[in-house]
Amino acid sequence: MRATPSFDSQIEMESSPDTAPRRRQSLEQFELAFEQEMAAERRRRKQLRQRAANRSRARRIARTESHGKVRFSVLFIALSLTVVAVVVVMFETLAWLMG
Repeated sequence: MRATPSFDSQIEMESSPDTAPRRRQSLEQFELAFEQEMAAERRRRKQLRQRAANRSRARRIARTESHGKVRFSVLFIALSLTVVAVVVVMFETLAWLMG
């Protein structure tokens, strides 16, 4: 038959002076890893916000350029129609005055 240590002796073994520093070191390592992970998470969130802001800015610039092209086209067509109308009216008036 194997002799198994009693529950009391297991507690004594777990709370020996050697395990306290190991627990403290393990806890310190866990805290350090947690802090590093939080710092990495903060950097990642900041980077994601920056990327989102850059995408938003790029969309706004593209939209402004698109609206600008449409506005310029409308202006060009309006000026062209005005020129055509003025030329036609001018020649009609000239023909009326001459005739």
